[in-house]
Amino acid sequence: MKIYIVDDHRLFREGLHMLLSEVEGIEDIAEADNGKEFLKNAPLYAPDIVLMDIEMPEMNGIQTTRQYLSQTPDAKVIALSMYGDENYYTGMIDVGAKGFLLKNSKFEDVQKAITEVANGNNYFSPEILNGIIRSLNHKKNGPKNSDLTAREIEVLYHICKGLSNQEIADVLNLSKRTVDKHRENILLKTQSANTAQMVVFAIKNKIFEV
Repeated sequence: MKIYIVDDHRLFREGLHMLLSEVEGIEDIAEADNGKEFLKNAPLYAPDIVLMDIEMPEMNGIQTTRQYLSQTPDAKVIALSMYGDENYYTGMIDVGAKGFLLKNSKFEDVQKAITEVANGNNYFSPEILNGIIRSLNHKKNGPKNSDLTAREIEVLYHICKGLSNQEIADVLNLSKRTVDKHRENILLKTQSANTAQMVVFAIKNKIFEV
């Protein structure tokens, strides 16, 4: 696996490089200290995973990720930030990032994020995912271009909020079997494997307000 670290803080970048170099399965690591340098060199390097800082001079992480993914749609980007502000993670999700890590995360979380994203899943620092879930709100008007039914959107909202199928059944006055079926349909329609992926789908498709 080839990793590309894009971060303007040299000490952080080099420290992360050193830790990742000890991880089995990572064969090469490249570095860039700004988005423009990364965009210039990335096509030649073809990284499997990009660890992208958000706050950078010249071109920030959101702009860089947008441009990179417009050229390489299947690329996998994990955002890095010192801050858990919703504008950061919703901005990165909107442009196609697959994960979001706070810079104070444990290195084990970094490894887990890389593994999950490499396997086609999404990953968020637990603090970020919990923050998103707490801030989700129903929109007054549902999405116009969604394959989900109104009932499935309602069930999805409660799933993203962390409720179990039985708890959702109790809240919506449905049988658990009915909720189970709705959940199956939602997973199929959103192509999600877990709550994090459903949250990403909901944000990208503006189903809920954050």
